[in-house]
Amino acid sequence: MRPTACSRRAFVRSVAGGLYCARLAAQSEATFSTDVKVVNLLATVRGKKGEIITNLTKDDFLLTENGRPQTIRYFARETDLPLTLGLMVDTSLSQQKVLPDERGAALAFLDQMLRDGKDKVFIQQFDTVVIMRQTLTTSFGKLSEALAWVDTPTRREIIEQQGGGTLLYDALLKASAVMKEQTDRKALIVLTDGVDVGSDSSLADAIEAAQRADTLVYSILFSDPGAYGYLSFGHKDGRSVLTRLSHETGGGFFEVSKRQTIQRIFAAIQEELRSQYNLGFVSDQPVRISEFRKLQLAARQKGMVVQARGEYWAKR
Repeated sequence: MRPTACSRRAFVRSVAGGLYCARLAAQSEATFSTDVKVVNLLATVRGKKGEIITNLTKDDFLLTENGRPQTIRYFARETDLPLTLGLMVDTSLSQQKVLPDERGAALAFLDQMLRDGKDKVFIQQFDTVVIMRQTLTTSFGKLSEALAWVDTPTRREIIEQQGGGTLLYDALLKASAVMKEQTDRKALIVLTDGVDVGSDSSLADAIEAAQRADTLVYSILFSDPGAYGYLSFGHKDGRSVLTRLSHETGGGFFEVSKRQTIQRIFAAIQEELRSQYNLGFVSDQPVRISEFRKLQLAARQKGMVVQARGEYWAKR
């Protein structure tokens, strides 16, 4: 008999942040006192044909902060370190037809991605309101149950909430607040058509919140072509929103199509998350005031493309 989801996933508590830092320190050539501020940067590297490159060393990278060269002191390939994920699902009425495919693909992704005792996930849905369906957990059973409740609002709920809406940017702020308290590798996966209606915050606010939380955003554009009529203005605007969101946080943008199915996209995200590099450095310029600082990470070898965030929040 095939084991149940719960029996397949008997998770223990996630590895503490201190253990994570200790593992990185063990792979470093230098030892730093606890008051030294180390900046961590996650990166994915692709070759000329788009294949992911996983055999580089720290000497294969060039890093600058505000144009000044920096010394990479910590370096690790992220094949074994803990991962904290936030799965965010757009449940506005425009997504009603695609939700079943999203739930099924997300469940299969979590079943394959989660590792016993290492990774944890929360599930959030957003439409006219933002709902945390499942707080951070290592239990696949709890995540499976929560996904079953992720759905579009009923007609009664829409009436009670005085109309429709999609609080994408507000949802990202709330998700980033959860991530800010975590110390592992962090990523948000957002399933949406990219259209925001009714948020108090802006796209810039959402991007800044993710950057301050050191969180990658992987956005998946999955839309119903008929949801906005034949002209699909909302669909086109959503693409530019999600592209910017992922690019500025160091994540990736994907769009569901007949050739690029939701299942293939989740598989691609899974490959990226298992093939990252984590680079750490101590800025040559002490932080006197809290500010955003520009980062540029490149590979020394020509033809390689590095995917990483372009700035970070330097906190005093």
